[in-house]
Amino acid sequence: MNWLSQTLAVTGVTLRSIPQRLGSSVVAMIGIAGVVIVFTAVLSIAEGFSAAMRGTGDPRTVIVLRSGSDTEMTSGFSGEEARLISEAPGIEMGAAGPKASPELFVIVGHPLKRSGTDANVPLRGLTPTALEVRPEFRIVEGRMFTPGTSEIVVGRAASNQFSGLSVGSTVRSGETSWQVVGIFDANGSAAESELWCDARVLQSAYRRGNSYQSVYLRLEDPDSLQALKDALTTDPRLNVTAIREPEYFAQQSQVLQTVIRSIGFAIAGLMGLGAIFGAVNTMYSAVSTRTREIATLRALGFGSGSVVVSVLVEALLLSLVGGAIGGLAAWAAFDGYQTATMNWQSFSQVAFAFAVTPSLLLRGLLYAALMGLLGGLLPALRAARLPVVTALRQL
Repeated sequence: MNWLSQTLAVTGVTLRSIPQRLGSSVVAMIGIAGVVIVFTAVLSIAEGFSAAMRGTGDPRTVIVLRSGSDTEMTSGFSGEEARLISEAPGIEMGAAGPKASPELFVIVGHPLKRSGTDANVPLRGLTPTALEVRPEFRIVEGRMFTPGTSEIVVGRAASNQFSGLSVGSTVRSGETSWQVVGIFDANGSAAESELWCDARVLQSAYRRGNSYQSVYLRLEDPDSLQALKDALTTDPRLNVTAIREPEYFAQQSQVLQTVIRSIGFAIAGLMGLGAIFGAVNTMYSAVSTRTREIATLRALGFGSGSVVVSVLVEALLLSLVGGAIGGLAAWAAFDGYQTATMNWQSFSQVAFAFAVTPSLLLRGLLYAALMGLLGGLLPALRAARLPVVTALRQL
């Protein structure tokens, strides 16, 4: 028999004998499944947060900040500077003039529903042209706030995550009471974690005078950005930087993604070591119970390489089954789970949903396969080196 035929024959015998070692096999699968659940669950936080931030913005929408600022919190413009920015070339024109929205961005404390502890919630002051810059915006409950009043509309995600943000409720911030009159949807983007109100009222409530922190612009077409940048950066009255909205929010997610993924890989690595030792014990037990069988096959002329492959295939199969169980359990338990976390670059809460993506499930399976192969390697080598004469004496 050639090597391939021998390997297929030995592997078939090995797999058919798994039910005889069902207890130890199940223990190995459960250990690997547990690692995959944790691995997938932790990384799904980063995936969900990243998806919420990536889903924010349109390539034709540009955010203008003061030079050197990486968030709206550290930026700032006077009313005159905001006017100059709004008059730059390359901006799409609407019925009321350029589609440009100077905006104010502040942080207010509000309790989370689940814990009751205060969290930093973004409160954004808008000008009348703000909705022309955000074509994805739509009211799903109630109505839009009335300019000049202390009314606010709340993002759908914020309404789900924070207490007292339903239509008709009142939010107290500083010396102002804000009446919630509507809930809005923004295609699942980070904007749904915000509260929106009239910019003039917010300026007065927080004694900001005629100032803003950013200007949102709608380009004539996606290729107009360079002309806009040239006009803004060559104007000696301005010191600004312009960035497309999707790029801005993608940058906002980088710090948290790095932290979560580092923690996730560290936890999965430590748990993976335990799972590997469990797989080693399982496969050593399998080799031990099959000592006579392996010796008989060797005596009949089957090569040691075929034996090694058969043990590794068994370990790989058990690990893949465990990985699949763990992945499906993580998907059922965590995919779509709504939560909120701190965006460490803007120091505000962002509501999002865990995302157990197909690529993440595939990574979990690959990690399970790696654990299985590492766990089966030493037992496979032991089986291949088993002295035939010594093993046959056990018959």
